[in-house]
Amino acid sequence: MTPYYQDDAVTIYHGDCREWMPEADAVISDPPYGIAYSPRGGGRGFAGVPGSIPKSFLGETIVGDDQPFDPSHLLGYRVVVLFGANHYANLLPRSSEWIVWDKRDWMPSNDFADCELIWTNATGPARIFRHHWNGLMRASERAEKRLHPTQKPLVLMSWLIGRYTGSEHTILDPYSGSGTTLVAAKAHGRKAIGIEIEERYCEIAANRCRQEVLGLVG
Repeated sequence: MTPYYQDDAVTIYHGDCREWMPEADAVISDPPYGIAYSPRGGGRGFAGVPGSIPKSFLGETIVGDDQPFDPSHLLGYRVVVLFGANHYANLLPRSSEWIVWDKRDWMPSNDFADCELIWTNATGPARIFRHHWNGLMRASERAEKRLHPTQKPLVLMSWLIGRYTGSEHTILDPYSGSGTTLVAAKAHGRKAIGIEIEERYCEIAANRCRQEVLGLVG
């Protein structure tokens, strides 16, 4: 497959990962997990708070998110870290090391989920990552435009990469969206591969990877 974008650290492919999965050491991804995302009608997002979601996302459904998700094509890698895994936990091996992303960080609950559950194939204890992320109310990236309906914080992806991968590892995100995993991997000095089925997000991810990445790795 011909790369859509490539630099010294990151390679992005425009395509369907169910048809082709490259070699890598770790998969870190937020796949479409079958709950029909649509900000207009609920699901993974909600447009009831004025200004909370860009108009371009209203009514948008993530490709593949209207079907039950099968993670089997992701499970053969050395390291696997998957968001939204509570929605397809019956298809995953048992794991002791789940990650709870506390999106409220002590703030009151609202109509959205208080947290997201992340499955890993590691064997340690469960952990909590606290980082407020609720529409325009965010602990990071406050002045930056939201580029994807289910975009994750760079600091969270950076923490996962630092925890589960080493400098010698190549990281694969087969549902790379706006490229947050790729940007965080590049900041850590890792090689990274992204696959994205929607070309507009390939371009967004490529533009992010072209920019200098600073201030993520402590």
